[in-house]
Amino acid sequence: MRVRVDYRASLSLVGTVLKYLVVPLLVPVVVAVIYGETVIPFVVTMLVTLSVGLGLERLKPDPDIGAREGFLMVAATWFAVAVVGAIPYLIEAWGIPMLVDPVHPSSTLGNPANALFESMSGFTTTGATVLGDISYDTHTRGIMMWRQLTQWLGGMGIVVLAVAILPELSVGGAQLMDAEAPGPGIEKLSPRIAETARALWGAYLGFTLLEILLLYGLHVGGMAPNMDAYNAIAHGLTTMPTGGFSPEARSIEAFSAAVQWVIVPFMIAAGTNFALFWHVLTGEPRRLIEDSEFKFYVGVIGVLSGLLALVLFTGDAMLATAPAGETFDQAYLDRFRGLILGDAETSLRQSVFQVVSIVTTTGYASMDFNAWSPLGQYLLLFAMFIGGSAGSTGGAVKIVRWYVILKSIRRELFTTAHPDAIRPVRLGGRALDERAIRGIYAFTLLYLVAFFAGTGLLFLDASRIDQSISILETMSAVAATLGNVGPGFGVVGPMGSYLSFSNAGKTFMVVLMWIGRLEILPVLVLLTPGYWRR
Repeated sequence: MRVRVDYRASLSLVGTVLKYLVVPLLVPVVVAVIYGETVIPFVVTMLVTLSVGLGLERLKPDPDIGAREGFLMVAATWFAVAVVGAIPYLIEAWGIPMLVDPVHPSSTLGNPANALFESMSGFTTTGATVLGDISYDTHTRGIMMWRQLTQWLGGMGIVVLAVAILPELSVGGAQLMDAEAPGPGIEKLSPRIAETARALWGAYLGFTLLEILLLYGLHVGGMAPNMDAYNAIAHGLTTMPTGGFSPEARSIEAFSAAVQWVIVPFMIAAGTNFALFWHVLTGEPRRLIEDSEFKFYVGVIGVLSGLLALVLFTGDAMLATAPAGETFDQAYLDRFRGLILGDAETSLRQSVFQVVSIVTTTGYASMDFNAWSPLGQYLLLFAMFIGGSAGSTGGAVKIVRWYVILKSIRRELFTTAHPDAIRPVRLGGRALDERAIRGIYAFTLLYLVAFFAGTGLLFLDASRIDQSISILETMSAVAATLGNVGPGFGVVGPMGSYLSFSNAGKTFMVVLMWIGRLEILPVLVLLTPGYWRR
């Protein structure tokens, strides 16, 4: 059998991306210097990354790639950057024998499975964590900033960024972006694919800077005392990629209502097709408000927020006691009963924030929704499968796929009653190709199969180690990692962590995050014999 895929060209481009990963590693170095912390974890990582990158790059100095090489390059790049991203965590916990003492020898990130989990969760913008204690007493500010930065780099896409700034990736850039971009496809905004990549990243950077300024402005204005410059930057870096890695143990609950309201529109923007913002900036604002996917996206958020607000307002969402296996401070429950029950603003804010956070797969939490009743939790579990728009930084199935599925079901009902009618499924006034519709159904079915199979496997692994976990908790853990959502329910709730799972279970969820970010097919296609054969 002759191999059809030029894997040397793919790995050469992986090396190019790794080589330039040295540049963002300078950010936590600067932060560490400012706070008087060690820079060794990042310097060592830079040396390792540069060496491996240059070595891989030499496999084929002038790579020429097609669609097959693009799939391999994208899948390998995302796994490689997650491995590299875990190195600073390991060095902080282990140190370097005879050279550097460990900074925090008790850190949970000293376990390689935990470090890889945290790194993959960061780059795939999942936001799931194994940190049992998120504080500056157990982790340096430099490490925490690296944790936030991995999400920002992964948000719009590492390969999309590489296509935007590296001339050597402009040839074949369309194949790379198509393999990486979230959703059924990416709109070409200009004749040159590199210009399209730069436009998307330009909008992404602009929103990030604006959010940082607004959050810090609340601090200066006295409306958010603990939203200092570090926190403003950290949350700006984790909102727009729909990541949710907050340096605060209580996530956004730690901040004022003003902060929560400011973050909401940025989460909505992060879940919107970024190509629409490009059209707005080029003088076509109607493209945004008339876009059928955007209107459906906003409508779904509005309906779910309204339902959840009603549940919170009437008090049905708050349990009298903690759920099985969980403990809550009774004062905590009483406090939120007093704030939410019958309070329109608080009920609306909590519902809007949590629905937007889960639908867009950001994963922030404005309160511990483990304390809600099953009705409130099932609404959020349903929201985990919706996802943001195509061309956004959101994960899960994507709103455009559900929109097309609903329209195609409506078409089938109509043609059942009118057998002779010809009625195409339209999206934005354009008739969709039937192959595209079949592709959407195939992806959605594959996603659901992966979800149920993953739930079964993870539950079996939990039973193997006698881990006390319910089916709902297991389902939410799989939905949260496969959909790159972050928090689930119970032990993996918004104020909990994934630490209690076995190393095998966490490694399995690393794979779920990886294939979920790449939307399953680019990874699974590598396992088919036809992909490799000439």
